[in-house]
Amino acid sequence: MNIEGKAWRTIWLEDGGKSIGVIDQTRLPHNFITCSLSDCDDVAEAIANMVVRGAPLIGIAGAYGLMLALIEDPSSESLETAFQRLIETRPTAVNLRWALCRVFEKVKTLPVCDRAEAARSEAELIAEEDVRMCEAIGEYGLGVLKKLAYSRPIERQKEPLNLLTHCNAGWLATADWGTALAPVYKAHRAGLNIHVWVDETRPRNQGASLTAYELSQEGVPHTVIADNAGGHLMQHHQVDAVIVGSDRITSSGDVCNKIGTYLKALAAFDNDIPFYVAIPASTIDWSIRDGLVDIPIEIRSGMEVTHIQGQYVSSPLSSEPELIRLCPSGTEGFNPAFDVTPARLVTALITERGITSATYKGLKRLYSDVEI
Repeated sequence: MNIEGKAWRTIWLEDGGKSIGVIDQTRLPHNFITCSLSDCDDVAEAIANMVVRGAPLIGIAGAYGLMLALIEDPSSESLETAFQRLIETRPTAVNLRWALCRVFEKVKTLPVCDRAEAARSEAELIAEEDVRMCEAIGEYGLGVLKKLAYSRPIERQKEPLNLLTHCNAGWLATADWGTALAPVYKAHRAGLNIHVWVDETRPRNQGASLTAYELSQEGVPHTVIADNAGGHLMQHHQVDAVIVGSDRITSSGDVCNKIGTYLKALAAFDNDIPFYVAIPASTIDWSIRDGLVDIPIEIRSGMEVTHIQGQYVSSPLSSEPELIRLCPSGTEGFNPAFDVTPARLVTALITERGITSATYKGLKRLYSDVEI
């Protein structure tokens, strides 16, 4: 996707495949900085600290992390240690486990001298598959958006199609294109008159910082809103559809996504507004059915709630971001990173294989080749 008119992906091989390059997402939107990760610990810390974030992207980064561990030490002990180190960084997103297991199974029976190269090949394959899946999600989602736009009353045909999204499920959360934003980019490039309401997405503000940054770079009209404004906009007919991504989907269609998604789904349901979830196959956890019971919810540092990062208005754009305390000294914060939206609130899932209901039957229809 585009940054200052130049095509970028979020992750790439460097130094002849002995390190990986990533965009430091903690520095956006004020500073565009890339960094090199040269070993498994670097990758684990980048995932845990959200330098690299977004369910599909942390899966890809984890796969490369195993590769880096095997370059340093291809032994079975090293493989198992690296696997455990990486999988513990973010417990909620199933893509991480999915990608790590793919690489692990690919290399575990190989001679030690072949493991690093096999891991590199599998990690690159996972990255390329992600790009193809996300672009396919964009194409199927484009069809949904066109249908929404052209089914409106004649007097509204010239108005922009107003979408609301929560958190960042754009190309920064994947290798390229994104999940929830892929249809937006496809629609914008196809000339569809579109506008995006961007939830700020407290406490880390991925909407205000990352989604707004992406949309700005792509030239998509958008407006950042406070998280609590979404319901008001829906009540006043200023939202045509909600579209979000997910960090884990159960086999029955329950959706785990950034905290606050459930409230948007409730508001959309109450106002008869379609609520779409865009997911690649790697986000489906076929082993569980009840999202509220079975999905572990990551609890992050309370400082993400009691403090905020930003840039002083009077400072030049090149200045370093500052951490600002919001609450009285000594006040604690509680910070569950995700919530679960029951399948009954989801209008449809947009996948790389097509559109389906958020049900086991619907998912199995698209993924009949998946062994459970």
